[in-house]
Amino acid sequence: MYCIGLTGGIGCGKSSVAQLFAELGAAVIDTDAISHALTRPGATGFAEIVRQFGADFVLPQGDLDRAKLRALVFSDALAKARLEAILHPMILAQVRAELAACRAPYSLVVVPLLFETGHYLPLVQRTLVVDCDEASQVQRTMARSHLSEAEVRAILAQQLSRQARLAQADDVIRNEGDLADLRSAVAALHDRYRALGAKP
Repeated sequence: MYCIGLTGGIGCGKSSVAQLFAELGAAVIDTDAISHALTRPGATGFAEIVRQFGADFVLPQGDLDRAKLRALVFSDALAKARLEAILHPMILAQVRAELAACRAPYSLVVVPLLFETGHYLPLVQRTLVVDCDEASQVQRTMARSHLSEAEVRAILAQQLSRQARLAQADDVIRNEGDLADLRSAVAALHDRYRALGAKP
């Protein structure tokens, strides 16, 4: 299975790009979606988080208090490491299982911290970065996630710089135009990846 690691800073449009690739026939494996599934009530990740962090991180309706947990891990490096130790092995195992079952011409594994953690780099043959300017990242994330500018910038501070991310990319999609521009860029790379995936 030919596999591309898709990444980019928060608010750059990774999900939009992944959706366009999926529409063209690529298999998309989204680590954020896997993480979300693992932390739903009844899932193994949820149970382990509650066991280690306590019932204070469960909302009255029974869901994980994601906002409270996010605030903790951004302010406490030890808590962040504990949460990653719970979830990362589970997510990686699920990604491996989905790749093994994949029958598409090629696959995209969407990993926000692809370069930061390095866990998924052994699984991919190429890396694709979705890029835009920092002001756009901040505005898009504030609008989408209802976070303050300070909260968004705190997340940006935990990620690689734009320059460092671009320096490690095999391919780059600039997401600073309209949807037609984005579709065109995705279509060009889709043809290239499909050709690469067809090689023995």
